[in-house]
Amino acid sequence: MPVPEGYHVVRRHIRRNPRPSAKKMSGWTIAGICALVWLWGHFIGFSDSDTTTPSTPAPAASAPAAR
Repeated sequence: MPVPEGYHVVRRHIRRNPRPSAKKMSGWTIAGICALVWLWGHFIGFSDSDTTTPSTPAPAASAPAAR
């Protein structure tokens, strides 16, 4: 029984040779990475800038005092 290139015989069946494949991330790994990014952004933050609060201007020194 001739076996084509890229195949092998297992118990009288012709099977395809396994291909070298890159490791794929599982769904739980992707969910964990997303949760880690969310927690990092929620608790630590992505930047060092503070939240801008509107500043109240101080009264001018030349203005007369109100009585």
